Amino acid sequence: MRPIRAACLGTATALVTLLACAPVAAAATDTALVHAKGGARVITLFGQLAKQTRFPINPGGDPAQGDRTAFRSVLYYDEAETHVAGETNGTCTTTWVPEVNHQPDVDHQAEVCVVTYTLPGGQLTVQGMIFGNLTATPPPPFDNAITGGTGVFDRARGMVHAETIGPGKRRFTIDLDN
Repeated sequence: MRPIRAACLGTATALVTLLACAPVAAAATDTALVHAKGGARVITLFGQLAKQTRFPINPGGDPAQGDRTAFRSVLYYDEAETHVAGETNGTCTTTWVPEVNHQPDVDHQAEVCVVTYTLPGGQLTVQGMIFGNLTATPPPPFDNAITGGTGVFDRARGMVHAETIGPGKRRFTIDLDN
């Protein structure tokens, strides 16, 4: 009798744990913008740049290796920006500005970025490169790798695609692998 009671207690404990965690997971995915794609979850969010500060190596001069940018954006579930989903915070460092005829080639710059997406139920960490004219309007689209997460995003993997949709506005498509 004792082994059956122990097995039932273990099952009950697992069920209580599962039910206790369900509201947290539901909060992070309770939106029409989350859908399945080939066994993965896709979350579409819209970002509005809230603050950006540049730290150039040559203030007032040409772009240079080592230039840094720190930024924060507010994330929304909808393009109309009526339902806040969270925020992003990150830094980018210029790693490459080739010279053509002794002038910086701004169309072929590169930055490495590290960004944290804070969302209901946890955080996603994202890292990767951005290529192109980094001071252009609009900035170029990019794809970065999801390197991990916390909470409901624990052990997250996948990618984030970002594209500019207006001044200081981007659409983020977060493709989470299962």
